[in-house]
Amino acid sequence: MAENPEELKARIAELEKQLRGRKSGNLEFRVGEKGGVSVYGLGRFPVTLYYEQWIRLLDAAPDLRSFLEENKSKLKLKQAQQAEG
Repeated sequence: MAENPEELKARIAELEKQLRGRKSGNLEFRVGEKGGVSVYGLGRFPVTLYYEQWIRLLDAAPDLRSFLEENKSKLKLKQAQQAEG
């Protein structure tokens, strides 16, 4: 199944487009082999939880948001890193 040069160029362009999409801050969701849901695009590694864990986390979203705001001064923020670098 050798691809000709034009097919390879098209495939490279497609993969580069996908890579650019990931780096632009888009999140991607996938179901893993063991049934967990992984979120890609938050950091270097995916975040993987099972259904019940995601539901529990989503239910706690208002509390998590409040906690983050209350502790914002203690947290390392990416925006601050970009301004320094």
